[in-house]
Amino acid sequence: MTVQGSVLQGSLFDLDEGVAVRPLAPIVREELGRGAWIDVLPGWIAGADDLFDHLVDEVPWRAERRQMYERVVDVPRLLSFYDEADPPPHPSLAVAREALSRHYRLELGEPFRTAGLCLYRDGRDSVAWHGDTIGRGKSEDTMVAILSLGSARFLHLRPRGGGVTIRKQLGPGDLIVMGGSCQRTWEHSIPKTARPVGPRISVQFRPRGVR
Repeated sequence: MTVQGSVLQGSLFDLDEGVAVRPLAPIVREELGRGAWIDVLPGWIAGADDLFDHLVDEVPWRAERRQMYERVVDVPRLLSFYDEADPPPHPSLAVAREALSRHYRLELGEPFRTAGLCLYRDGRDSVAWHGDTIGRGKSEDTMVAILSLGSARFLHLRPRGGGVTIRKQLGPGDLIVMGGSCQRTWEHSIPKTARPVGPRISVQFRPRGVR
């Protein structure tokens, strides 16, 4: 299960398989309101297709089942989680996490520690509306940085309690950072789609105690 495409050439932190982490300096912020914001940077990772292929093959993906009202259902995506003591499944992810920690060190006040991965196998896989409010994100401002790999999918954001939905298409190598009160005052989702789409991997970098 691989995505075919040309390998982009990067200039910073060249790594195995042609993967490279580009500078974060051109990242653009969008204020959402209610103390929430997002930063978006297209094409942050060069050689994103190589990284995608590596993660598809090497990550120990697992399926989960969860209680949903009166029945247990399959989670519509595959998952893997790397805690702060676990080496990431590709060296570029460690470089990316360190770059995020340096860029946001004054604003966040702590480094990014963990890497959660989701594999969306096709348009039937999704994640429902939610905020990352397990742990400190329920009561504190924090950040969640998402690296998108593979086929492009839309990330939707909306204020908690309802409001206008914002749609951000995330393609291979794109980065979105949700910060401020975003996890408490906004929700995000990856909706199902009937369009023919290939597999996508989402890599979520978080500080300690945020899930």
